[in-house]
Formats: sequence, C-alpha cells, structure tokens
Amino acid sequence: MSTEAPDSTAVDAAATSSKSILSVTDLSVSYGSGDRLRQVTHDVSFNIAPGEVVALVGESGSGKTTTAQAIINLLPAGGKVLSGSILLDGEDVTGASAARWRALRGSRVGLVPQDPGASLDPTKRIGDSIAEAFRIHGSGGLGSLRALGSGPRRILRQQVLDLLERVGIDEPARRARQYPHELSGGMKQRVLIAGAIALGPGLLIADEPTSALDVTVQRRILDLLDELRSTSGTGILLVTHDLALAADHADRVLVLQKGVVQESGSSAQVLRHPTSDYTRRLIADAPTIASPVHRTAREVVRGEAPALEVRDLVVAFGGSRLGRKEPFKAVNEVSFAIPRGTTHALVGESGSGKTTTARAVAAFQKITSGSVSILGQDVASLSASSRRDLRRQVQLVYQNPFASLDPRQSILDAVLEPLNNFGLESPSDRKAHAVKALERVALPAELHQRRPRELSGGQRQRVAIARAIVLHPEVLILDEATSALDVTVQAEILRLLDDLQRERGMTYLVISHDLAVVRQIADSVTVLRHGRVVEQGTTAELFAHPREDYTRDLIASIPGKVIS
Repeated sequence: MSTEAPDSTAVDAAATSSKSILSVTDLSVSYGSGDRLRQVTHDVSFNIAPGEVVALVGESGSGKTTTAQAIINLLPAGGKVLSGSILLDGEDVTGASAARWRALRGSRVGLVPQDPGASLDPTKRIGDSIAEAFRIHGSGGLGSLRALGSGPRRILRQQVLDLLERVGIDEPARRARQYPHELSGGMKQRVLIAGAIALGPGLLIADEPTSALDVTVQRRILDLLDELRSTSGTGILLVTHDLALAADHADRVLVLQKGVVQESGSSAQVLRHPTSDYTRRLIADAPTIASPVHRTAREVVRGEAPALEVRDLVVAFGGSRLGRKEPFKAVNEVSFAIPRGTTHALVGESGSGKTTTARAVAAFQKITSGSVSILGQDVASLSASSRRDLRRQVQLVYQNPFASLDPRQSILDAVLEPLNNFGLESPSDRKAHAVKALERVALPAELHQRRPRELSGGQRQRVAIARAIVLHPEVLILDEATSALDVTVQAEILRLLDDLQRERGMTYLVISHDLAVVRQIADSVTVLRHGRVVEQGTTAELFAHPREDYTRDLIASIPGKVIS
C-alpha cells in the first residue's frame, strides 16, 4: 500500500466537485458515426458552485453550445457523449433516461436557448408558454402552488405576470395574451428567460441570453441573473461571445477553441492577462466603448443626393374605421438621410421602432404616411416591376437568420438562390460568385453542403450576409446582423463591410443594440424611443456629448470593463 501523500490538485478538485451544483469531467461529444464520426469537444472539465457564474467563450463552432446541450441532454440528432461524466447536484446524469430528464429540466436546471424565434411555440400565447412549466411540474418556484393543473387560474396568472414584470416586460397583462410573432426579438428572449427561472432551478444554462437585447434591457437581465445567484444561490453557465459581458459578470472563464479548453481561470486573470495566443486574438477583436476607432468617415459631396432618405415616416397598427380606437404608431414622424457610401445607425431599446423602420425602408412594411426615397426614387410610387428591380439594389439582412433560410437547402444553394431568381450570368458563373461570397464571410468549403440546422447561430448569420452581398446591392440594411457572431467573426464581418463600402461605395443602414459596434462602424446615428427620434448626429459627437438623458443611459449601459 502506497504511503505517498495524495495529489493536492486532485484533492482540491474532488472537494470542489462535491460542493458543486454542476461538475463536468473530461466531456467529449461527437456527431455522426463510423467514417462520418466528427468529435466536437475533447475532455472538457469544469465545476460550477452555488451562486457562481462560469462563462464559456470562444468562436462559433468552438463547442460552447454543444457543451451546454450535452449537459442538459438536448444534443441534436446524431450527437452523443463519447466519454466523460456530468454530475448535477452530485447525481450522475450522463446516461439518465428521457423520463428522468423531463423531471430535471425546469425544476433543477433551466435553459435559456440561443434562438428565441425557434424556441417559442407560435400557436401558444406568451402567458400559456410560461405557465407550461408550472403545469408540467405541478408546483411553483415563485410561490406555493400545488397541483396547478386544477388549482386557481388566478394565482397561476399572477405568477406568470410577476415573471414577465421581473424580466423587464412592460404591460405584462397585455403581453401575456399575445403570440410570439407579435413580440420583438428582445421581448421573446425575455420570455424565454422568464420560463427558465419560473421554478427557481439551482442551475441555469444561459446560451447567449442577451444577444438579442438592447443594452438597457441587457443590463436589467444581467442584474436579474446576479440577483438570482446572490439571493437564491443559482449557479449559472453563461455561454457567450461577448467578452465584455463575461468580464463584467462571470467569476470564471473557460476559453474553447475547436472543442479544446485553451485556458481557464478567474475572469480577471484570463481576460486581463491571457496566456494563449488564441485568447489574446479574441480580446483584440472584441469591440468596447474604449476601443480606438480607426474608421475615417467618407467626405460627403455638397449637394449630392442621399442614397436613402426617410421623411416624416409613420407606421401605425390597429385602429378602426369608426375611430373608436387610436392606432398604435410604432414609427412616428421619423426622418433621416444617408449620403452615398456612408453608414447610418438606428439605436434604441427594444420596441423603439428600429426594425419597423428598416422593414418600411425595404418595402416589406406598408407605411401609413411620410415617404421613403432610395437612389432618388420614391418607393411608394414605383410599379411592381420597378420595385422588384429596386429590391436587387436594396438587400436586408434579418435579425433572425434561421427564419430567413430554407431548412431544406444547402447553404451554397441558399446563396445561389437570389442569383437564380434574378437570372444573373451563367449557372457556372453564379456558382463561382456564391462560393466567393461564402468565402468572404469566412465560411469554408467543407460547410457549403450543410443545411442551416447543422450550423451554429453565428454561421447561419454569415450565410444570410453572403446572400445579401452576392447581388452587389447599393444599399444594405443590417438588422442586428452581427448580434449572433463571435468577436473574431464579428471583426471579420465589420472589416468586410468596410472593405465593400470602400470598393463599391455601398450605403448601410445599421440597426443594432450593440453600441460598441455602432461606434466602430457608423458615421451617423439616430436614437429612437417609442417610435420617435430622440436625437441625431455624427457618431463621434453623439458618443462624446449626448444631449438627452435617454441617450446617456444607453451609453452608460454598455458593458464597461476594459479588457486588456
């Protein structure tokens, strides 16, 4: 029998594991089988203690989401745990049955998925979606309900309203009656968070939980997560590409590259004093409010007609012909102009009218009054054929890439489709242009035949951008086009957009809640609130000297730690 003292590292790890809500040891995950087996994570290990936030960071395809899905037994078809173990509150759940996982999800572990549009049942009202967790488990984490299926609906309804209010949704009673398609992307994300925390789970897995949120709502949600861990001892696994967010809110950080942990430690240690070249590159690519701006604004020629001009735009919904009900003005007398070859940004909280304005500009949303002029043409006065011709020159990259891609098509076919629709060039030339567009958004050839479901959220967004630029449009509308991208790909896309603008004189209308990105890419900014213009100006002026309290609050909400 050996008399050697036990390894102190192993003893410490064992002690930490025994105290952990979650303990992951040597986790390896693969997709496919036989000759098509592809291992995507390799021996990933970490623990999460009660009240601790651990962030998984890395590029798209690094294995962040796969690790989170494996932990909660929600790997897509073809995915399986090759080796390793997963302990939840000391229980080995690596090979747990489907019935056991139905009992665990929601009650002991909650999940905030990456894509709110694909995660909410379109046939269910928001209130019913949240109440489902209470009905499944028969008790409430925010109250003392028992047998809710037959219990008082009034109490259940109040539980739901309290949750909606807690995650920062105004008018919770009205929102509870609405369907997912009636909510903005940010609101849908908050609904998912409300459902995830409904039963007060000990572990919360948050996969890009704030990627669709404006900065003020993001701050409220992160404050809420901080409150959960401090008051309830909730452990949080935060999957994020936002290094500033990880720096501000995570206790520890794991950096993944191609499924391998490159380094781990306290957030201050890893993000301020990185040891790997990969981590240093991630940090260098991350935009922050303190990052230097290298962009040189294009000099606007006096008297030059703008590429895009919006005058007194009003978009109203509802109302009756009898005048008994006032219509809701989602956009209310908004005006701005964008000189050719420049970038203008629309910023504001969710529900401020940013996306509605963009859809009106792209002629996807009927306007109530006012005008939109593109390349000197009044869009409302165009014939159907002229509007189709104009649409080739004006492309829109949607906020939700999954909804804009045909799940049956390969990504190469998805990029080929607009070229085929407009009958441009020969079939062989079209394919060459499609391949080049995919290469420009950093999607390698081995991905070209995959379907959208086989790609990460960031990869799908790159496909959407490739679809837009393949037609060489003059005006590109980008609705949260970089919100799902990791910092490295985001930096590549921003450089690509800058290059395209310089090469082709393209004009951009950017809708974004990421003010650090806006500061990097935009020449001018319009701030919207409740459908109205709060203030406008050059990007440099607005960030340096905001005039309105609302704008100052937006800027103050940007994750502020300098990562260097």
